[in-house]
Amino acid sequence: MNSRKLVQMFFKTLFIGGLIGLITSFFVMSNEYAEYLNPVNLKELTGVTLFFLGYALVFTVVSQTGFFAYLFINQYGGALFKALWPTVQLLLVILVVASLIYVPPKEFISLSTYILLTAIIVIFGAIVAYIKYKQTNFTAIIPALFLMIVMTVLEWTPVLRGGDFQYMLLVLPTLLSANAYQLITLHYVTKVDKEHQRRQAKRLKQREQKRKTKMNKKQQSNKS
Repeated sequence: MNSRKLVQMFFKTLFIGGLIGLITSFFVMSNEYAEYLNPVNLKELTGVTLFFLGYALVFTVVSQTGFFAYLFINQYGGALFKALWPTVQLLLVILVVASLIYVPPKEFISLSTYILLTAIIVIFGAIVAYIKYKQTNFTAIIPALFLMIVMTVLEWTPVLRGGDFQYMLLVLPTLLSANAYQLITLHYVTKVDKEHQRRQAKRLKQREQKRKTKMNKKQQSNKS
């Protein structure tokens, strides 16, 4: 894995997650902004904007943590369950979707709302899984669904437990967009870069030449 590309992916994910979260806040938390628009209070308005931007960035980092946890789980699960791992992942996806639908809703959140949010997660996850399939191969579909549904819901859980519908809506697009970007970009980050390998081999060759030159000089000085 190219470390330079990995760092770029990290910061680009932060940018995308923060931007999506901030834009979402303009719609979901419009009352918070409207309070300082009439009359305009620039100081408070800036403070509210920075708050929601920071909130989005926090959950983008949560998404990044979940993504790297997913990479570990995928490797460990494949080694443990071997050929059964895709089936286990699919069962976990079904279990998580069912738990979202049948979880007892809060008093002020209807069951139909939970079903709608679950449908959004599943549909978005299926779209991203299809893109990943087109990038790589058919075997990428189930792991992609696992990340986009199971890991997203796990990352969303702290907000779900709070039961604040506005914050549920605020965080979900951030998590989905950040996870989708990381999953789609992973293919390019891990792709073999021949030019990078050539430069790396050249640097190793130069180091080896310097080492040999240093050893020869040392041997010659010992002989003299």
